[in-house]
Amino acid sequence: MDVIELETPHGPARAHLSRVDDPVATLVLGHGAGGGVHAPDLEAARLAARGRGWTVALVEQPYRVAGRRSSPPTAHLDAAWIAVVSHLQAVLGPLVVTGGRSAGARVACRTAEATSAAGVLCLAFPLQPPARAGKELGPSRLPELDAVTVETLVVQGERDRFGIPPPGPHREVVVIRGDHGLKTDLPALAEAVGRWIARIAS
Repeated sequence: MDVIELETPHGPARAHLSRVDDPVATLVLGHGAGGGVHAPDLEAARLAARGRGWTVALVEQPYRVAGRRSSPPTAHLDAAWIAVVSHLQAVLGPLVVTGGRSAGARVACRTAEATSAAGVLCLAFPLQPPARAGKELGPSRLPELDAVTVETLVVQGERDRFGIPPPGPHREVVVIRGDHGLKTDLPALAEAVGRWIARIAS
């Protein structure tokens, strides 16, 4: 796997490239807010895409490259992501599906139009923040999903504490065993991702 640094408006990001010969397209995935690119669900998606002839880029946001765990404002995340995808499109070709796990999925949804994404893959989309003691529920993130106009796959654990998004006009939702970590049934996740990206590329 090649690791390259890419400049963004908010510092360097890092892309872990898993290339194939004569790729069908490129899948670009981001990590969760406090996690990294080696999360089990991201790895399962990477292997599923490679098995279908796709090059895969797992992207570390600049704050993680700098060694910070606290996520910056959404505008910083989105601007860095757009810059990274633009760099990768220049090198790997314009046909790109974007996505990620949890917070990374939200970034991909918000930037789908700006990155000209051919599709969006959401692993464990954090639909509704769980209520904290004495606090009201935060706002639903469903509008971020609903704003995506290209084909979207959401893979969600049946016990995800953030809830399960509904299907939509361009949105398939696959519910598998497990929780927000999506570690329980990685074969089911890989099967759903592989089937979906094959349809996107057809």
